[in-house]
Amino acid sequence: MVEPYGYRVTRQAGSHLRLTCFSRGKEHHITIPAHVALRVGTLGGILSEIAGYLKLDRQDLMRKLFGG
Repeated sequence: MVEPYGYRVTRQAGSHLRLTCFSRGKEHHITIPAHVALRVGTLGGILSEIAGYLKLDRQDLMRKLFGG
């Protein structure tokens, strides 16, 4: 999960989780599927959305989350 960046699970509806972050002075919500495996495009969209909110480069965010 992305808890180091302040996201917390705030709701679950069926097979989707809603994460909320308050770290930049404005609420940010993102809904993600709670599946074992995500499609590459879905994961890319989630990372882009979070990187945009946090004002980080998507590649930097990926390195911080997944190493490398």
